[in-house]
Amino acid sequence: MLPANKFLIEDEKVFSGGLSCRGCGWALLVRHLASILGENTVYVVPASCFSIIAGPYPLNEIKGSVVHTVFAAAPATATGIRAALDRKGKKDATVAILAGDGGTFDIGFQSLSGAASRGENLLYVVNNNGAYMNTGIQTSTATPYGAVTTTNPKANYKKTWPKDLMGIVAAHNIPYAATCSLAFIEDYRRKIQKAKETEGFRLLMIDGPCPPGHKTDPAQSITIARLAVDTKLFPLFEVEHQKFRVNYFPKEKVPVERCLGKQGRFRHLFKDETGQAIKNIQEHVDNYWNRLLKLEKMSFEE
Repeated sequence: MLPANKFLIEDEKVFSGGLSCRGCGWALLVRHLASILGENTVYVVPASCFSIIAGPYPLNEIKGSVVHTVFAAAPATATGIRAALDRKGKKDATVAILAGDGGTFDIGFQSLSGAASRGENLLYVVNNNGAYMNTGIQTSTATPYGAVTTTNPKANYKKTWPKDLMGIVAAHNIPYAATCSLAFIEDYRRKIQKAKETEGFRLLMIDGPCPPGHKTDPAQSITIARLAVDTKLFPLFEVEHQKFRVNYFPKEKVPVERCLGKQGRFRHLFKDETGQAIKNIQEHVDNYWNRLLKLEKMSFEE
């Protein structure tokens, strides 16, 4: 078996010629995921950027089976596939869902919650790029406070906070859930391996770079993803049966504007002389980080 921190050419499970944008997180996300899950995997893909990237039938970017389904039904579709595989004695096959934040936080949330509550043996992977990117960059409940989208343009930028998906998923008391960053590949690969070896419903949420939606330079995708973790805008942690563990502690305090300033979707915030919105974001980030630390302490107290 390939070690979690290694990637060899012979273990490549993704064909060349994918239809992703330059700098898209989906391409790197799936490449590492598939190299560990292997070809004995069924990928269930609801409407999302990846449903385009994977290619229309009979094309398939991944060496494995791909089932396209409707926006709201990925976990339900995957549940049926899992049951059929188990009935045929193929319990060693992995069933993985590849969804965006629109199909996870919003349209597909009911189906996700149901599958998690039933303890279905599924791996749910959500590429969180913070909007409905595939259909025109509309706001989702994962869209960050302060960001502009086509449904929250200019001065009408989003003024509510994103849904705490990890907190909600953790409340289902599932075996495993974790946040991942493409700028921290060893941590990401370790979590994929752990999720693969865990039975039951498990979820990985990846911070997904999206140059068109985030209005960024494609060459800066990994740099910005690293800054998101270092500024604690996207902390790395894992949850096992409601026990929280923080996986990465930044060596120094990096202000959120270092990351926000590289994204055009937040450009308008820097035109406000008071800087109040950026202060609000920094306060929210600090509060969330402190809450994570408290949850970790409570999880492992004697």
